Amino acid sequence: MNTAVAVPTALLSAICFGVGSVLQQQAARQASQQKSLQLRLLLDLARRPMWLTGMGLVLSSFALLGIALAFGPLILVLPLAATDLVFALPLLAWRRKMPLTRLEATGIACTAGGVSMFLTVLPPVPEGTAVPALVDWVPVLVAIGGVVALLVPIGARRQGRTSAAMYATCAAVLFALLDSLTKSVAGRLRTDGFSVFWHWELYALIVAGVMGLTLSQSAYQVGPLAVSLPIIDTVEPIGAVAIGVAVFGEQLASSTGGAAVQALGAATAVAGIVLLDRSPLARG
Repeated sequence: MNTAVAVPTALLSAICFGVGSVLQQQAARQASQQKSLQLRLLLDLARRPMWLTGMGLVLSSFALLGIALAFGPLILVLPLAATDLVFALPLLAWRRKMPLTRLEATGIACTAGGVSMFLTVLPPVPEGTAVPALVDWVPVLVAIGGVVALLVPIGARRQGRTSAAMYATCAAVLFALLDSLTKSVAGRLRTDGFSVFWHWELYALIVAGVMGLTLSQSAYQVGPLAVSLPIIDTVEPIGAVAIGVAVFGEQLASSTGGAAVQALGAATAVAGIVLLDRSPLARG
Protein backbone atom coordinates (compact mmCIF):
# COMPACT_ATOMS: atom_id res chain seq x y z
CA MET A 1 0.00 0.00 0.00
CA ASN A 2 1.23 3.46 -0.91
CA THR A 3 -1.34 6.25 -0.61
CA ALA A 4 1.15 8.80 -1.94
CA VAL A 5 0.81 7.05 -5.30
CA ALA A 6 -2.83 5.90 -5.05
CA VAL A 7 -4.44 9.26 -4.20
CA PRO A 8 -3.04 11.54 -6.96
CA THR A 9 -3.34 8.77 -9.56
CA ALA A 10 -7.02 8.24 -8.63
CA LEU A 11 -7.66 11.97 -8.97
CA LEU A 12 -5.99 12.04 -12.43
CA SER A 13 -8.20 9.10 -13.38
CA ALA A 14 -11.25 11.11 -12.32
CA ILE A 15 -10.28 14.06 -14.53
CA CYS A 16 -9.82 11.86 -17.61
CA PHE A 17 -13.07 9.97 -17.07
CA GLY A 18 -15.18 13.09 -16.51
CA VAL A 19 -14.11 14.85 -19.71
CA GLY A 20 -14.10 11.60 -21.70
CA SER A 21 -17.67 10.71 -20.70
CA VAL A 22 -18.99 14.09 -21.80
CA LEU A 23 -17.33 13.75 -25.22
CA GLN A 24 -18.61 10.18 -25.62
CA GLN A 25 -22.18 11.16 -24.79
CA GLN A 26 -22.17 14.01 -27.31
CA ALA A 27 -21.02 11.59 -30.03
CA ALA A 28 -23.31 8.71 -28.98
CA ARG A 29 -26.42 10.91 -29.21
CA GLN A 30 -25.73 11.29 -32.94
CA ALA A 31 -25.79 7.52 -33.63
CA SER A 32 -28.85 5.53 -34.71
CA GLN A 33 -30.90 4.15 -31.81
CA GLN A 34 -31.44 0.95 -33.81
CA LYS A 35 -27.87 -0.02 -32.88
CA SER A 36 -28.40 0.14 -29.11
CA LEU A 37 -27.05 -2.87 -27.17
CA GLN A 38 -25.12 -4.04 -30.24
CA LEU A 39 -21.40 -4.10 -30.94
CA ARG A 40 -22.31 -2.31 -34.21
CA LEU A 41 -22.88 0.76 -32.06
CA LEU A 42 -19.24 0.72 -30.94
CA LEU A 43 -18.07 0.22 -34.55
CA ASP A 44 -20.16 3.20 -35.64
CA LEU A 45 -18.89 5.39 -32.82
CA ALA A 46 -15.30 4.36 -33.55
CA ARG A 47 -15.54 6.36 -36.79
CA ARG A 48 -16.35 9.58 -34.93
CA PRO A 49 -13.31 11.68 -33.88
CA MET A 50 -15.08 13.14 -30.83
CA TRP A 51 -15.96 9.68 -29.53
CA LEU A 52 -12.43 8.42 -30.17
CA THR A 53 -11.04 11.35 -28.19
CA GLY A 54 -13.41 10.54 -25.34
CA MET A 55 -12.49 6.86 -25.57
CA GLY A 56 -8.81 7.73 -25.36
CA LEU A 57 -9.45 9.70 -22.18
CA VAL A 58 -11.56 6.90 -20.71
CA LEU A 59 -8.85 4.32 -21.48
CA SER A 60 -6.27 6.62 -19.89
CA SER A 61 -8.58 6.88 -16.89
CA PHE A 62 -8.78 3.10 -16.66
CA ALA A 63 -4.98 2.74 -16.85
CA LEU A 64 -4.52 5.34 -14.12
CA LEU A 65 -7.20 3.65 -12.01
CA GLY A 66 -5.35 0.35 -12.37
CA ILE A 67 -2.18 1.97 -11.04
CA ALA A 68 -4.09 3.54 -8.16
CA LEU A 69 -5.69 0.19 -7.25
CA ALA A 70 -2.30 -1.51 -7.34
CA PHE A 71 -1.20 0.80 -4.51
CA GLY A 72 -4.45 1.48 -2.64
CA PRO A 73 -7.69 -0.23 -1.57
CA LEU A 74 -11.01 0.05 -3.42
CA ILE A 75 -12.52 1.78 -0.41
CA LEU A 76 -10.02 4.66 -0.81
CA VAL A 77 -9.51 4.83 -4.58
CA LEU A 78 -13.09 4.61 -5.89
CA PRO A 79 -14.57 7.52 -3.87
CA LEU A 80 -11.73 9.68 -5.21
CA ALA A 81 -12.28 8.45 -8.76
CA ALA A 82 -15.98 9.38 -8.43
CA THR A 83 -15.04 13.08 -8.28
CA ASP A 84 -14.62 13.20 -12.07
CA LEU A 85 -16.95 16.14 -12.70
CA VAL A 86 -15.43 18.16 -9.84
CA PHE A 87 -12.45 18.56 -12.17
CA ALA A 88 -14.16 18.17 -15.55
CA LEU A 89 -16.75 20.95 -15.19
CA PRO A 90 -14.31 23.78 -14.42
CA LEU A 91 -12.18 22.63 -17.37
CA LEU A 92 -15.22 22.53 -19.65
CA ALA A 93 -16.37 25.94 -18.39
CA TRP A 94 -12.93 27.40 -19.12
CA ARG A 95 -12.86 25.81 -22.59
CA ARG A 96 -16.30 27.17 -23.46
CA LYS A 97 -15.64 30.53 -21.77
CA MET A 98 -18.65 30.10 -19.48
CA PRO A 99 -18.74 30.89 -15.74
CA LEU A 100 -19.70 28.22 -13.25
CA THR A 101 -23.22 28.72 -11.90
CA ARG A 102 -24.07 28.76 -8.20
CA LEU A 103 -25.64 25.31 -8.57
CA GLU A 104 -22.46 23.92 -10.13
CA ALA A 105 -20.30 25.48 -7.41
CA THR A 106 -22.59 23.93 -4.77
CA GLY A 107 -22.28 20.55 -6.47
CA ILE A 108 -18.50 20.77 -6.50
CA ALA A 109 -18.42 21.73 -2.80
CA CYS A 110 -20.82 18.93 -1.81
CA THR A 111 -18.98 16.28 -3.80
CA ALA A 112 -15.51 17.25 -2.61
CA GLY A 113 -16.66 17.80 0.97
CA GLY A 114 -18.66 14.57 1.10
CA VAL A 115 -15.80 12.44 -0.22
CA SER A 116 -13.42 14.12 2.23
CA MET A 117 -15.78 13.34 5.14
CA PHE A 118 -16.09 9.72 4.03
CA LEU A 119 -12.32 9.21 3.75
CA THR A 120 -11.35 11.15 6.88
CA VAL A 121 -12.79 8.53 9.24
CA LEU A 122 -11.56 5.48 7.35
CA PRO A 123 -9.71 3.12 9.71
CA PRO A 124 -6.04 2.41 9.00
CA VAL A 125 -5.83 0.46 5.76
CA PRO A 126 -5.12 -3.23 6.46
CA GLU A 127 -3.29 -5.41 3.98
CA GLY A 128 -6.57 -7.15 3.11
CA THR A 129 -6.69 -9.88 0.45
CA ALA A 130 -4.54 -9.15 -2.60
CA VAL A 131 -6.01 -11.98 -4.70
CA PRO A 132 -9.35 -13.35 -3.45
CA ALA A 133 -10.26 -16.95 -4.20
CA LEU A 134 -12.89 -17.74 -6.83
CA VAL A 135 -15.32 -18.91 -4.15
CA ASP A 136 -15.26 -15.39 -2.65
CA TRP A 137 -16.28 -13.93 -6.01
CA VAL A 138 -19.25 -16.25 -6.68
CA PRO A 139 -21.91 -14.26 -4.71
CA VAL A 140 -20.81 -11.01 -6.37
CA LEU A 141 -20.82 -12.51 -9.87
CA VAL A 142 -24.27 -14.04 -9.32
CA ALA A 143 -25.69 -10.76 -7.96
CA ILE A 144 -24.33 -8.62 -10.80
CA GLY A 145 -25.39 -11.17 -13.41
CA GLY A 146 -28.89 -11.12 -11.93
CA VAL A 147 -29.10 -7.32 -12.06
CA VAL A 148 -28.04 -7.26 -15.71
CA ALA A 149 -30.35 -10.13 -16.69
CA LEU A 150 -33.29 -8.37 -15.02
CA LEU A 151 -32.79 -4.76 -16.09
CA VAL A 152 -31.56 -5.08 -19.70
CA PRO A 153 -34.85 -6.58 -20.97
CA ILE A 154 -36.79 -3.86 -19.13
CA GLY A 155 -34.65 -1.18 -20.78
CA ALA A 156 -35.11 -2.78 -24.20
CA ARG A 157 -38.90 -2.60 -23.84
CA ARG A 158 -38.94 1.02 -22.69
CA GLN A 159 -37.75 4.28 -24.23
CA GLY A 160 -36.12 7.53 -23.23
CA ARG A 161 -35.25 8.19 -19.59
CA THR A 162 -36.43 4.81 -18.25
CA SER A 163 -34.40 2.91 -20.82
CA ALA A 164 -31.35 5.08 -20.12
CA ALA A 165 -31.70 4.49 -16.37
CA MET A 166 -31.89 0.69 -16.80
CA TYR A 167 -28.86 0.55 -19.07
CA ALA A 168 -26.89 2.95 -16.87
CA THR A 169 -27.57 0.88 -13.74
CA CYS A 170 -26.32 -2.25 -15.51
CA ALA A 171 -23.25 -0.40 -16.78
CA ALA A 172 -22.55 0.92 -13.28
CA VAL A 173 -22.58 -2.50 -11.59
CA LEU A 174 -20.41 -3.91 -14.38
CA PHE A 175 -17.96 -1.02 -13.94
CA ALA A 176 -17.88 -1.75 -10.19
CA LEU A 177 -17.02 -5.35 -11.05
CA LEU A 178 -14.43 -4.10 -13.54
CA ASP A 179 -12.81 -1.93 -10.87
CA SER A 180 -12.59 -4.81 -8.41
CA LEU A 181 -11.30 -7.25 -11.02
CA THR A 182 -8.67 -4.67 -11.97
CA LYS A 183 -7.46 -4.69 -8.37
CA SER A 184 -7.37 -8.50 -8.37
CA VAL A 185 -5.41 -8.58 -11.66
CA ALA A 186 -2.99 -5.99 -10.27
CA GLY A 187 -2.53 -8.18 -7.21
CA ARG A 188 -1.80 -11.22 -9.39
CA LEU A 189 0.75 -9.24 -11.42
CA ARG A 190 2.57 -8.32 -8.22
CA THR A 191 2.51 -11.88 -6.81
CA ASP A 192 2.51 -14.14 -9.89
CA GLY A 193 3.92 -11.98 -12.68
CA PHE A 194 2.95 -12.92 -16.22
CA SER A 195 1.15 -16.06 -15.08
CA VAL A 196 -1.78 -13.68 -14.70
CA PHE A 197 -2.66 -14.74 -18.27
CA TRP A 198 -3.52 -18.20 -16.96
CA HIS A 199 -6.10 -16.95 -14.45
CA TRP A 200 -9.78 -16.17 -14.99
CA GLU A 201 -9.79 -12.62 -13.60
CA LEU A 202 -8.11 -11.05 -16.64
CA TYR A 203 -10.65 -12.50 -19.07
CA ALA A 204 -13.60 -11.71 -16.83
CA LEU A 205 -12.26 -8.14 -16.69
CA ILE A 206 -12.32 -7.91 -20.50
CA VAL A 207 -15.88 -9.28 -20.69
CA ALA A 208 -17.11 -6.91 -17.97
CA GLY A 209 -15.39 -3.99 -19.70
CA VAL A 210 -16.94 -4.67 -23.12
CA MET A 211 -20.41 -5.24 -21.66
CA GLY A 212 -20.17 -2.17 -19.45
CA LEU A 213 -18.97 -0.01 -22.33
CA THR A 214 -21.77 -1.21 -24.63
CA LEU A 215 -24.42 -0.57 -21.98
CA SER A 216 -23.04 2.84 -21.02
CA GLN A 217 -22.95 3.99 -24.65
CA SER A 218 -26.49 2.67 -25.12
CA ALA A 219 -27.57 4.66 -22.05
CA TYR A 220 -25.89 7.81 -23.42
CA GLN A 221 -27.58 7.22 -26.76
CA VAL A 222 -31.21 6.70 -25.71
CA GLY A 223 -31.48 9.37 -23.02
CA PRO A 224 -29.95 12.53 -21.58
CA LEU A 225 -26.67 12.43 -19.69
CA ALA A 226 -28.54 13.93 -16.72
CA VAL A 227 -30.19 10.51 -16.28
CA SER A 228 -27.34 8.10 -16.98
CA LEU A 229 -24.25 9.81 -15.57
CA PRO A 230 -25.57 10.35 -12.00
CA ILE A 231 -26.41 6.65 -11.84
CA ILE A 232 -23.00 5.56 -13.11
CA ASP A 233 -21.13 8.08 -10.97
CA THR A 234 -22.90 6.99 -7.75
CA VAL A 235 -23.65 3.27 -8.19
CA GLU A 236 -20.15 2.41 -9.48
CA PRO A 237 -18.18 3.65 -6.43
CA ILE A 238 -20.80 2.36 -3.98
CA GLY A 239 -20.72 -1.06 -5.65
CA ALA A 240 -16.92 -1.12 -5.74
CA VAL A 241 -16.69 -0.19 -2.05
CA ALA A 242 -19.18 -2.96 -1.23
CA ILE A 243 -17.09 -5.47 -3.20
CA GLY A 244 -13.96 -4.21 -1.44
CA VAL A 245 -15.56 -4.99 1.93
CA ALA A 246 -17.17 -8.30 0.91
CA VAL A 247 -14.41 -9.81 -1.23
CA PHE A 248 -11.14 -8.08 -0.33
CA GLY A 249 -11.72 -7.75 3.42
CA GLU A 250 -11.46 -3.94 3.45
CA GLN A 251 -13.05 -2.10 6.38
CA LEU A 252 -15.41 0.81 6.90
CA ALA A 253 -15.49 2.81 10.13
CA SER A 254 -16.47 0.51 13.00
CA SER A 255 -17.54 3.07 15.63
CA THR A 256 -21.05 4.55 15.67
CA GLY A 257 -19.74 8.08 15.28
CA GLY A 258 -17.41 7.15 12.43
CA ALA A 259 -20.16 5.24 10.63
CA ALA A 260 -22.49 8.25 10.97
CA VAL A 261 -19.84 10.58 9.52
CA GLN A 262 -19.25 8.20 6.62
CA ALA A 263 -22.98 7.89 5.92
CA LEU A 264 -23.39 11.67 5.97
CA GLY A 265 -20.32 12.12 3.76
CA ALA A 266 -21.58 9.55 1.26
CA ALA A 267 -25.03 11.17 1.12
CA THR A 268 -23.51 14.63 0.66
CA ALA A 269 -21.23 13.38 -2.12
CA VAL A 270 -24.13 11.67 -3.91
CA ALA A 271 -26.18 14.88 -3.73
CA GLY A 272 -23.24 16.83 -5.13
CA ILE A 273 -22.73 14.34 -7.99
CA VAL A 274 -26.42 14.59 -8.95
CA LEU A 275 -26.17 18.40 -9.03
CA LEU A 276 -23.03 18.28 -11.17
CA ASP A 277 -24.43 15.69 -13.56
CA ARG A 278 -27.44 17.95 -14.19
CA SER A 279 -25.23 20.85 -15.20
CA PRO A 280 -25.70 22.11 -18.78
CA LEU A 281 -21.93 21.75 -19.14
CA ALA A 282 -22.15 18.01 -18.42
CA ARG A 283 -25.15 17.54 -20.68
CA GLY A 284 -23.42 19.33 -23.53
